[in-house]
Parts: sequence; C-alpha cells; structure tokens
Amino acid sequence: MTWTAWAQSYLGEGPGWFVFNAAMILLIALPLMLAVAMIIYADRKIWAAMALRRGPNVVGPFGLLQSFADGLKVFLQETIIPSSANKGLFLLAPIITFTVALIVWAVVPFDAGMALADINVGLLYILAASSLGVYGVIISGWASNSKYPFYSALRAAAQMVSYEVSIGFVLISVVLWAGSFNLGTIVEAQRSHVWITNGFGLNPLLFPMAVVFFISSLAETARAPFDLTEAESELVAGYQTEYSSMSFALFWLGEYANVILMCALNSILFWGGYLPPLDIPILYAVPGIIWLFIKILVFFFIFSWVKATVPRYRYDQLMRLGWKIFLPLSLIWVVLISGYLMFTRYGGVA
Repeated sequence: MTWTAWAQSYLGEGPGWFVFNAAMILLIALPLMLAVAMIIYADRKIWAAMALRRGPNVVGPFGLLQSFADGLKVFLQETIIPSSANKGLFLLAPIITFTVALIVWAVVPFDAGMALADINVGLLYILAASSLGVYGVIISGWASNSKYPFYSALRAAAQMVSYEVSIGFVLISVVLWAGSFNLGTIVEAQRSHVWITNGFGLNPLLFPMAVVFFISSLAETARAPFDLTEAESELVAGYQTEYSSMSFALFWLGEYANVILMCALNSILFWGGYLPPLDIPILYAVPGIIWLFIKILVFFFIFSWVKATVPRYRYDQLMRLGWKIFLPLSLIWVVLISGYLMFTRYGGVA
C-alpha cells in the first residue's frame, strides 16, 4: 500500500489525498528553505576563503546563525513602497519569483520513485515553470517606476531568453539519448553508461552539452560572471533597487532556490542524479538522496568558485556567447546526437 492510499483509507479519498500532498509539499519546502539559509552562509564562506578572509564567524558557532540573523533583521525592517510605484504589481513581483522557485521542485526525483509528482513530462514542466521566473523580474522593474530597475528588467529578459534557447536544445540532446521526458527515467538511463560509471557526463558526445548546460545555468540564475542584472557600478542593485524588507528577501530566497535547483538539474541530467558515481553494489548502500545532496554541494561549490574568481562579462559578450556560440553549438550537437542514435540504436531506419 502506498502512502497516498494509506492516508485515503483513514481520512477518505479527498481529504486523504489533500493531507498527504500537503505533508509532502512541506517536507520539500521547509528543508529547502533551511538549505537556502545554509547555502547563503556557505557561499559567503567560500568567497571569504578565496579572498583570504574569515567570512561570517560571530553569530552562532562558526557563524552558522548569520543567515538567520540577517533574515530576522530584514523581517523587522519597514517595507517601503515608492510613491510613484504600482503598489499591487510591486508587491506581486517578489511573490512570483519566490513561488516559481519552489513549484519546480515538485518533479525533482530525490531517489528512485521519490518525487512529489512523477509525471512523464517532468522536463517540460521544469522548462515551462522556470521560464515564468522572468515575469517576476520584468514586473518588478516596470512597477518600480524607476529607470535603473527598468533597465535591469530589460537586461534580465534578454539574458534569460538568450540562454533558455540553448538550454532547450541541450535538453533535447538528453531526451534523445534517454528516450523520455521523465526525470526518473533519465536518471535510470545513466546506469553504467560509460563502462561502470553512472552519468551522461563522461559520454564524449554529451560532455560538451554538460558544459554548455552548466554555463547556461550560471546565466539563467544571473550568477557571476553573468550578473549583469545587478551590476552595482551601472544599475545600483538592478531590479531590486527599490525593494526593502521581506519583499527584498523574497527575491534573494528565490534566487538561491533557483541556484540549488540548477545544481540539482546538472547532477540529474548529466551526472547520475541519485545514483552513485560508480555502478558498484556496495555504493548503493548509501541512500540515493544522499548522493544527490553531495552532487548538489559539489556543483554549488563550483558556482561559488566561479563567482569568486571570474570577472563580470560585458553585456555584448554575454549576448554573443548565448546567440553566436551556444545556440549554433547546441543545434549542431542535436543533429550529431540524433544522427548517431539513428545509425547505432535504430539501424539507420527512420
């Protein structure tokens, strides 16, 4: 008997389904919020270490409570709305950004069969839901009725569209090889893919796409060196300039939740997800969710490493990379992969 059926047998079909899914949502959302707080702390510690500084080390043991202190400070501040702003849209924008960052996690497989919604079009759902995040940025820039947030919103829209096109073609390559849009099926297709390793990343045809996806993930989440939407020297703080208190905090929470999501997608699509690195029986003694968590941490360290060491791109360089390099490269790779699979897997028969 599944957990859903168990809840329905005790509470009735409708209430049982609602209670079970509400519990599962909280089981995902609450640890994710805690993870965001710890990830912000880890981010600051990594930057500090690379700049030979200490980072947060006062609030709590080793500074672990610094993120919670910052959250309390923001919560107690006054929410200031500019007099010329569109009040409704101004407050709606951070809610959209934060909500979209959470709903995408519904289809992420934490282990075999362990997903809130194990749907067959999980990859399309992620692509569609994550694309909605640009609306929060555009609305915040326009509703602020200030030129710097508006310029930042225009930059963000162009940037996200540019790199989502390349991400789309990268996902097509993965779907062609796995033969499914279901994220669990994609992970299972990576068992012993190259010798005894689990993951598409070591496949010579898919490794370039793994690199393109990782760099596009940096651009999609507006992380350095692609943080042109928050370029302090040009746009003050970009689309967040007029925000304060919890409305500002929601933008940050949504941004870091998206960063964790992109780290998870990098590991799920190319590096085996919840599978151990090697297809060795003893490694399966470790729960799949632990392997996924370790891989997310590795990718997040690389995200922070890049931010601490790589200088910011100019905007024309950002657009050139997306449209003139990644788009043609991903298109060519879709043709190569589909042709390779046609002749090896399907015998050249259309």
